[in-house]
Amino acid sequence: MTTNKTYLPPVAQLEHEWYVVDAADQRLGRLASAIAMILRGKNKPQYTPHMDTGDFVIVVNAEKVAVTGKKRTQKIYRRHSGRPGGMKTETFAKLQDRIPERIIEHAVKGMLPKNSLGRQLFTKLKVYAGPTHPHAAQQPKELKIQTIPGEE
Repeated sequence: MTTNKTYLPPVAQLEHEWYVVDAADQRLGRLASAIAMILRGKNKPQYTPHMDTGDFVIVVNAEKVAVTGKKRTQKIYRRHSGRPGGMKTETFAKLQDRIPERIIEHAVKGMLPKNSLGRQLFTKLKVYAGPTHPHAAQQPKELKIQTIPGEE
């Protein structure tokens, strides 16, 4: 009787690339799902579900990310201090003015696995509000993500 073996990619193939994504005028959810796929490594042939085969992603211009409909005023972000009555709520517009990086981080984190692998993958996401980042030494490649259908 033969048993199926789980595929383990050779360690030599597990090189992690660095990519830069410009979030200016991109749709939040579509951008986050594309970033989560790259972090997870699903765009590579040696993808393995239980291993970190993904790449690093740097997101710039997080303050210019776009949402559709009434989400700018109606989407609510919640956080809790852990104390009784410690729930704080904030709209998309207010959070974008205060900490624009958190919006993309929150969206991507929700699309990663909810376990120790997901927490490890989340550390490979770097989000910056402005157009600059301190990761020039890693020589990141420009990554084009089209979140608006029909746009060339």
